[in-house]
Amino acid sequence: MLRQALPQITRRVLRQPITATIQPYRTISTSRYSSTDTETISTNSRVGKPDIPLRAGNIPTVTSDENKTSIAWPDGRATTFDNYFLFDHCRCSKCFHGQTKQRLKTLSEIPDDIHPIAVEVDKTGVHLTWSTSDAHKSSFPLEFLRRSAYDPPLASYRDDKESRILWNSKISQSPPTIRYDEIMNTEKNGQTSGRAILRLLNRVHDFGFCFVQDVPATGEQTKELIEKVAPIRNTHYGGFWQFTADLSHGDLAYSNEGLPAHTDTTYFSDPAGLQIFHMLSHPSPPGTGGTTLLVDGFYTASLLSTLYPTSYSLLSRLIVPAHASGTEGTMLRPPLSQPALRHDEKGQLIQLRWNNEDRGVLGQGWTPDEVKGWYQAARRYDELNRSEDAEYWVQLQPGTMLVIDNWRVMHGRSAFTGSRTMCGAYVGADDWLSRRAALTKQYEIRKKSILDDDWSLGW
Repeated sequence: MLRQALPQITRRVLRQPITATIQPYRTISTSRYSSTDTETISTNSRVGKPDIPLRAGNIPTVTSDENKTSIAWPDGRATTFDNYFLFDHCRCSKCFHGQTKQRLKTLSEIPDDIHPIAVEVDKTGVHLTWSTSDAHKSSFPLEFLRRSAYDPPLASYRDDKESRILWNSKISQSPPTIRYDEIMNTEKNGQTSGRAILRLLNRVHDFGFCFVQDVPATGEQTKELIEKVAPIRNTHYGGFWQFTADLSHGDLAYSNEGLPAHTDTTYFSDPAGLQIFHMLSHPSPPGTGGTTLLVDGFYTASLLSTLYPTSYSLLSRLIVPAHASGTEGTMLRPPLSQPALRHDEKGQLIQLRWNNEDRGVLGQGWTPDEVKGWYQAARRYDELNRSEDAEYWVQLQPGTMLVIDNWRVMHGRSAFTGSRTMCGAYVGADDWLSRRAALTKQYEIRKKSILDDDWSLGW
């Protein structure tokens, strides 16, 4: 049944970003539908109508009382803010440090009965005078108020995550790639080419991986390249590592066994953000095998949510213990286990934690039906990951470095013979995402928003 349904569903999924909204312990809400499971599925993945951009002259009407401030927008919608919320988000120089971008007042400094005593509205925003002894003044851009609305939520603004491109095995025809010399070339000021690094990180963000071609096949120059992109993360494996199949660490990665598609470091509270590989040597003959496997875990998760929404919900809700115990002196298990599929506050999939080899003991606090359901869900997801449609196999060569978003794309390999030397490193998720955001701010020319830096912080 799955093989028959997969081609049609694949075409549909590849045309759209993954936007399934998961509500733990309640009915799944998704933009797709399926008759393969029996639960009720809402077709509304976001609250409210599509957002309508503000135009010059579209001035809202604002009213306020002792508890709340209400805004009636020209498009007919309305939203309400608690007065305490608005005062807390004031960005004046008394409340917010312009250089450090941090709040200057504590919550206990805000009077419980804070409320506006005067309200003005113009095309630049809403301007409030507060009931404080100094008649404190705050101004809020209209776009900020629409984006931060919560009663009810209004904005369906484009999230950065929606630029992600789902892919299947056909990515082999044109995989994302950048050249080594683009990154290592310097600009006139002698600094590393940030634009090329941004292109690399954008491709990793959008596709979940990127190749870097023509890298010198040495550990030293590979390490230098990685450090140009983002700081290397130190773990129990070390920082930058270079290894052969000698089981120097108690992990199957240090053997010559084949490995199914998986994400790394599920046994960390904060799994590695980037996984970076460079094969330095694997002489052939006599060496054979060792083909690298890549699977877009967000693509297969999207298929799962379409085919089996109940299974998707279970993998998003039930926590799965993980551990690393094979290396002497190392006993890793996160104090707070997580589900295989993790979502942000808007219900978008942000992280996959999938490693059968490092999975711990399941079922603590689960019902018998949940145990049975989880195993069925995991088998279904595993079947999708192992399908010819999902698997992208590529033979790495010396000179090609592979950068993988470990929160999204699974990697594996076929078994191999002969002497094979690999090098690479981990990079923290916060580190590479911060680097990308900073370079985006520095280099990208984008449509100017009325939100300046102070107002765009925190989303």
